[in-house]
Amino acid sequence: MSDPLFWLALSLFLVAISLTAVLVAAFPAFLELARAARNADKLIDTLQQELPATLEAIRLTGEEVTELTNDVNSGVKSASQVAKRVDRGISSAQNQAQGARKQTRGVIAGIRAAWQTWRQGS
Repeated sequence: MSDPLFWLALSLFLVAISLTAVLVAAFPAFLELARAARNADKLIDTLQQELPATLEAIRLTGEEVTELTNDVNSGVKSASQVAKRVDRGISSAQNQAQGARKQTRGVIAGIRAAWQTWRQGS
């Protein structure tokens, strides 16, 4: 039992059995890793095919949103200008109405004065 060659052979045999057991236990894990690598490869292929089209669609959508925003801003500015014109028109109409009222009061006062003068002279 003290033969070193026996112990060396026994050690090598036990190491071989241990490595075989590790490989047998790790074999399903290696199969799963291979399957995961294939799935990852398929995913990467799909992304390479679909991602550029999706990014282009997103870019076009951004441009359309920008155009719509500019159109809305133009419409708001135009509506603001129209509102200012209407406000100026209303102010002008109010001023004209006040002037017409003053002139009407003056005409009425003149007619009363003429009537009173005519009545006194008659």
